[in-house]
This record gives sequence, C-alpha cells and structure tokens, in this order.
Amino acid sequence: MTALADIVMADDGISFDGNSLQRGPLGGAETAFVSLATSLAKRGNNVSVINNCPRPMKKDGVNWAPIRNGIPERCDLFIANRSDKLLPLAAQARTVIFWIHNPAKYLLKFRYLSKIWRRKPIIIFSGSYHAKSYPKWAPDGGRKIIPYGISDDFDNVHQQNAAPKPVAIFTSNPLRGLSWLLDLWTEHISTKMPDAELHIYSGALTYGELGSSQKDRMQLVLDKALELSSNNVHLHNPVPKKRLVEVLKQSRVLLYRGDPGETFCLAVGEAQAAGVPAVVQDIGCVAERVIDGKTGFVAKDDVEFADAALKLLKNDNLWLQNHVEALNVQGSWGWNEAAAEFERLIN
Repeated sequence: MTALADIVMADDGISFDGNSLQRGPLGGAETAFVSLATSLAKRGNNVSVINNCPRPMKKDGVNWAPIRNGIPERCDLFIANRSDKLLPLAAQARTVIFWIHNPAKYLLKFRYLSKIWRRKPIIIFSGSYHAKSYPKWAPDGGRKIIPYGISDDFDNVHQQNAAPKPVAIFTSNPLRGLSWLLDLWTEHISTKMPDAELHIYSGALTYGELGSSQKDRMQLVLDKALELSSNNVHLHNPVPKKRLVEVLKQSRVLLYRGDPGETFCLAVGEAQAAGVPAVVQDIGCVAERVIDGKTGFVAKDDVEFADAALKLLKNDNLWLQNHVEALNVQGSWGWNEAAAEFERLIN
C-alpha cells in the first residue's frame, strides 16, 4: 500500500513502546497514543513515533525511536502529545496538531499559551466536556473533537442470551472514586443484595512512573478494598486488553462515579463496547459515554446510583435490553475511524 502521508507523533512523558499494550495494562492516554499510531500505519501512512522508548523498534508498521535522538524537521502531519516542549519541534511540518488528554485549564499558563499562539496548532479534544475546558479567548489554530477509539479487541464481543451472575466491576484508577464506591457498596448495595459481587481490577502498574509516584495513596484505597471480602469485594491486578474483554463478558454492570479530571474515560467506553451496562454520575465526561436508560444510567445522586446498580444486578430483562443496546450503538467508533479524522486535518 502506498503511504498516504508522512506522520510524526511525539511524546515526552513516561516510557512506553509498541509492545507495551501486549505486555500489560497501560494508562488511557498512552493506550490512545499507541492505538492511533497503529491505526494510522494500517491505513497506509508512514508513521514514526518519537518518545521515551528505550530503543528503536518497528511494530505493527510503526517506527519507534527515542526522543533523545531528535525529531525530523519535515513531515506532512506532526502530532505533539500533551507537552508544550514539543510544540516548537518539526518546524517544517505541513500540519501541526496538539493532542491533549486532560482538562485544558493546565494550558492557561504563559509557557503553554505563548507556544500555542506562535505555532497555532489544531487542538484535539476528546469530547464536549473536554472542549469546554479551554476558553474561547485562548489561542489555537483550530479546535476539533475526536473521541478515543475503542480497541479492536472488543470487536468480537457477541450478544449474550442470558444475564451473567450479579457481578459488578470497577476498572479505573483507584484514586478516581473507588473509596466512594466501596462505601456505597457496603452501605447501600451489598446490604440489599448479599450475593452480589464487586470485582476491582485496579492498581499503580497501569500508570507507569506516574503510578509509582502515587502508589502509597493508591494502596490506601486498595487496602480498604481488601478488608471488605465479607461484602463480596474482590481485588485483582490490572489486566491487558485481551484479558479485560473476557473479564467484561462475565460482568453484569460497571460502576463508576466519574471524575472531573477525565476527558473520555476508556474504562466506561470499553465496558459499553463489550455490552456491559454502566452506572455513572454526571461528573466529568462519563455522561457522554452512557445513553441514560438505554445502555446504563446517569444517576443524579448517590441514592439513585445505588438503586440503578441494584436494578441492573437483579432484573435480567432490564439488563438484557441495556446489554443489546450497548452492543448495537457503543462499539461502532474504533481507532480506524478516529485515525481517518486525524488524516482529514492534513493541510
């Protein structure tokens, strides 16, 4: 296949490479970065990733190289990931994109605004909540919403004819509402449904060096979960995507309150793509991932959250309706579609 474009993607954060997704769990932003690079290459583009990978490699058609070796000056599309330090690089790129993954208030500092004003990159947001976090007066070279894609690992999930056992699941960062969920579970859910189980797949490993820096805080929450085995709370290590798909197939509902610091939430997106109804609150971006009353529930408060969780855990017909709807509508946007949107921005 003839290459469509020369694309350079740069990141100067934690160390990861083309094998990281297969080796084990990876944070959401890093998962998105690897997934986009791979999909752009599959579509025939010449894709180079320049980041803090330990050594050069080629994986799934993507050329990986350490950032210490420098970044090419020329390319058709330069995608600077998160860091303002990357914006002045690839000076002769035809099109420059600044891909951000957190609420954009952190950009409202001189070192970011000055570089954005000079370079005028197209800023990529993951959804409406995310886009609204960057003021209209702030500089840009264009603004575009491109949601994260869902991994191809979720393509082979088929409709179930019978509801799974009453197993709820949590697959996000333990600092994003897990302590709150444990309190809600013990006080309002397990007391009313003692046979229901809550399975937690969470830990510091997913977040690399960032996880290491927050390991002690995470461990306090995980220790709290370990103490609740009498309430059918079960703690597991995070798992790679292929294993996660199998775990989700055996789960009845994903319970996640939401967090103001999230702009897409792959945990909810992946669960929905696997046909797992989710119960969330309208906090951060998660209400954008769930169709209220059809693929789960967007609860107004804690009491409504617990009630919705119990309904999905108990009512087989309600679960099946939400399961089928989630499979039909929530898994149709993948990384191939997201990659096509990035291509359309090339000058």
